[in-house]
Amino acid sequence: MGDMTTPGPQAIAERQLCGLVNGLAQQIADHVRERAVTLGLTAAQATALRELSGPMTMRDLAERMSCEPSNATFVVDKLEKNGLIERHPHATDRRAKQLVLTPEGHALREQLLELLSQHSPLAGLDPQQQRSLQDLLEQAIVRPS
Repeated sequence: MGDMTTPGPQAIAERQLCGLVNGLAQQIADHVRERAVTLGLTAAQATALRELSGPMTMRDLAERMSCEPSNATFVVDKLEKNGLIERHPHATDRRAKQLVLTPEGHALREQLLELLSQHSPLAGLDPQQQRSLQDLLEQAIVRPS
């Protein structure tokens, strides 16, 4: 048999953990998509509204959405066309724009957040368990330096 080695318990445990994390991510994505549709939004638009917790640049929003700025621009253009987001001049950077929710955008975001909290894939965890999971995931995620 030669060079073929049997994976050790650590490798097996890590593979199982990756499967669980991927499964949870898929459940969350499905949950967002199902709720977004009821509000006439795409999953990406819903994600943008969820993450737009205050004025921010396109780069900041793209980072929060875990996508390229060009993809975020496409989503924001559609939200702006629908009167949910406005681009304002940045206070300190003349080259940048700040994305700001309109009153209609705020109202829709509130509806979305309410819908997302219902039957969430994380609802089976109590607040302490959710905090623990968040802490562990933040430690595990490798951020580019």
